[in-house]
Amino acid sequence: MRKLAWTALNLGRKLKFHQLQVFDRVLETGSLVRAANETGLTQPAVSKIVHELEACFEGPLFVRSNRGMQPTELGELLGHRVKSLMAELRYLTDEVNAFSAGTSGHVIVGTLISAAADLLPRTIAMLKEHTPGVRVTVREATTAQLFPALASGDLDIVVGRLPERSLPVANAFALTHEILFNESLSVIGGKRHWTHMPERVPLAQLRDGGWILPVPESPSRLAAERLFHDAGLALPEDVVESLSVLTNIGLMLETPRVALMPRAAATPFVESGLLRVLADTMPGSFGDVGYSLRADKSPSPACARFVACLREACGLAPESIHRHP
Repeated sequence: MRKLAWTALNLGRKLKFHQLQVFDRVLETGSLVRAANETGLTQPAVSKIVHELEACFEGPLFVRSNRGMQPTELGELLGHRVKSLMAELRYLTDEVNAFSAGTSGHVIVGTLISAAADLLPRTIAMLKEHTPGVRVTVREATTAQLFPALASGDLDIVVGRLPERSLPVANAFALTHEILFNESLSVIGGKRHWTHMPERVPLAQLRDGGWILPVPESPSRLAAERLFHDAGLALPEDVVESLSVLTNIGLMLETPRVALMPRAAATPFVESGLLRVLADTMPGSFGDVGYSLRADKSPSPACARFVACLREACGLAPESIHRHP
């Protein structure tokens, strides 16, 4: 145990920023080998840097397990701050590159099912057409996972369904939410399983079959539950809970199980002949689709270009965007 507390000055003299970059890669990948590959170092060099940091902080930062390198309590404490530092480094890199050429940068996008299949691909295609040097990283998860990552700087933007104002996750972090459009839900099934059914099937007729619904912690689950409630129906009993687009589509192709999907997310698969719309719901039944940014930080140049393309993909000018209440 150290007898004297650290100060920002002597800790800054003791640490090297490159050590923190390597630590961040070990934390993110859970592997010395992958961290070495990403940083261009050898595995022994990465291991040495981790040991140097452990000596500096006088405690272990990782433990080995069957899941790889797992952070200790001290490692998690350090990792929380290092992620913010790495985010600031990305912002600095983007700003310097944008000042010099305006054609490079890196934007990390968190997304939900409502944007992953249609809106996001169109936006990325538009961005890469205009600025091919911008690197885009996409991470798909639930709102409960994406919003903390956005608030910490691990993500630059989250695109998808905006949670209702009354939900705790909507107000738990210092974020701003911008509406792009209001979306409806459609009941979707694999086309080959529903070829001989009428053009539209009543929800009551489908209710007793197999369903795919959003996971309970997802804000979109509320929209699904509201749909059945408004129709005077109980929730289906044969349910698979999933937010995975690929898993859901695979299930619908293999079985007559049906799913509730945002209309825009389903459209590419309907047009390709894989899926079929079995029932439409009331306009706005899914909710508002938009994007979320940190309230305490201006977007990086790369992220600002991404937002411009996102708005253009929706056919909206900047002044047409309305703030989510």
